Amino acid sequence: MITFEADGRTIQANEGETILTALKREGIHVPTLCHMEGLPPSGACRLCVVEVEGTPTLAPACSYPVAPGMKINTRSPRVLEARKTNVELLLSNHPDDCLYCSRNGKCDLQGLAMEMGIRQRLYRGKKTTREMDVSSPSILRDPDKCILCGRCVRVCEEVQGVSAIDFINRGSRAFIGTAFDTGLNLSSCVNCGQCVLVCPTGALSETSSLADVVAALSDPDKMVVAQHAPAVSVSLAEEFGVKPGTDLDGKMVAALRRIGFDRVFDTSFTADLTIMEEGSELVHRIKTGGVLPMLTSCSPGWIKFVEEFYPEFIPNISTCKSPQQMMGAVIKSFFAQREAVDPAKIVSVSIMPCTAKKFECSRPEMAPGHVPDVDYVLTTRELGQLLRMFGVDLAAMEPEAADTPFGERSSAGKIFGASGGVMEAAVRSAYFLITGKEYPELKIQPVRGMQGCKEVRLNVDGLELGAAVVSGLGQARKLLDQLKAGRKDLHFIEVMTCPGGCINGGGQPLKADMEAVKSRMQALYKIDREEQLRVSHRNKWVLRLYEEFLGKPLGETSHRLLHTHYAKRDVLL
Repeated sequence: MITFEADGRTIQANEGETILTALKREGIHVPTLCHMEGLPPSGACRLCVVEVEGTPTLAPACSYPVAPGMKINTRSPRVLEARKTNVELLLSNHPDDCLYCSRNGKCDLQGLAMEMGIRQRLYRGKKTTREMDVSSPSILRDPDKCILCGRCVRVCEEVQGVSAIDFINRGSRAFIGTAFDTGLNLSSCVNCGQCVLVCPTGALSETSSLADVVAALSDPDKMVVAQHAPAVSVSLAEEFGVKPGTDLDGKMVAALRRIGFDRVFDTSFTADLTIMEEGSELVHRIKTGGVLPMLTSCSPGWIKFVEEFYPEFIPNISTCKSPQQMMGAVIKSFFAQREAVDPAKIVSVSIMPCTAKKFECSRPEMAPGHVPDVDYVLTTRELGQLLRMFGVDLAAMEPEAADTPFGERSSAGKIFGASGGVMEAAVRSAYFLITGKEYPELKIQPVRGMQGCKEVRLNVDGLELGAAVVSGLGQARKLLDQLKAGRKDLHFIEVMTCPGGCINGGGQPLKADMEAVKSRMQALYKIDREEQLRVSHRNKWVLRLYEEFLGKPLGETSHRLLHTHYAKRDVLL
């Protein structure tokens, strides 16, 4: 251990540790804009500067290592003036449209300006202007609000392994863009939205569908139906300042009805349906010598990643649609038929923790007969905005249950929101489909947690199954490279686009730290632990849907409605 002094306090740190890490652990606040937890420092913003005794220049705390006997001052007049000047220089090239910005009130730059008492513009000149990129169905880019911190570039390259964006040009002419400076729709972007989560300003946001949904809610000729994903109910609370991990399922359902949705369904129901189809597909592949390992298909960013970078693995992907798209398909077929409503008059709105779901619902494969399974996708953030727009006091809502027949779900469907949840739910039901018996231990601990890659070996009636769970596309790339190199001990692989799964999706509340994400995960597992119905194959409404409409898993009707196909994509590199 190393002992040093900061602001008159004696602090201990590990050898090689940076000043910023050591100070943060001690509760000493040092502002940053470019720093990203868990990644090497870039030192781009210079907001974290501190004064080190005996050093003539200010030191960047994010990259400067501690040393024995070091004396640091984090709030000297020189330090405070340098930080303030840096923020003022960033503001000199920033638009004055905070009132209209999607990040208003949640902007790091805005917060720092307030923190440092900046009340007027000191530096003036011609501002850099670039066209807004509205080409993506998921993500909106406003380059004028970009401060070149590089966080979006780093998460795209170093965490997700996609590298859809990078720095272009140098010096005062530098900006962040795609290959050949085209729109995001022509880039390798997989629409995951992780760049939106880390962006400190309003340079990146989701492509909003709020206006369309509000218009649909006010149209008396439309039946507006909502579905909400498993991870939304345990993350929406943060939009209203409630403790992370609080489950607002019942209150959220009541609020959605209050603002005008005619039906509110739980996507966890079609997560159960996905397990029936996907589990049956896995069993069929194992028994008939099909393509293995089978890769899950719930996460649309992951699907696009394979189509672009690893098209040779397309045959390995399950043909099942995601739970979102399955729900959309049964709403506009079985539900429309049962309610005697023209599918064209149904507006299907999906509430998701994911920006890539906006892309998924726009895929031509998801619009049989040119009628989309899902019409609009709202993120968790957009739902919060919608409720505020309609003046709904979420805390005052009396909890209500989702509508039948698509509101009854097992807790296996609910844990889809966490990395490992799909695997755990699938194993519970696949074991039953193979043996006719319930899996002896429903909790499969090795696939739980925030680790990027988890593996487990399972014995199913004498058959040894190798399974892996991956979250984050950078981790997925590593595993796919192993498979390309000849690894053959895996039969089933779950992949989630975002690190940690949907609980950390690109559409989730902004400014959440990893502890908040872990709280969301624990909330899902608490639901699973406390409920009675914990396996998808015991969901009576799913079984009834097969009996009355779908026939059987992998049958003709279920295959037509619930399965799809994918194809190789060309990428501009």
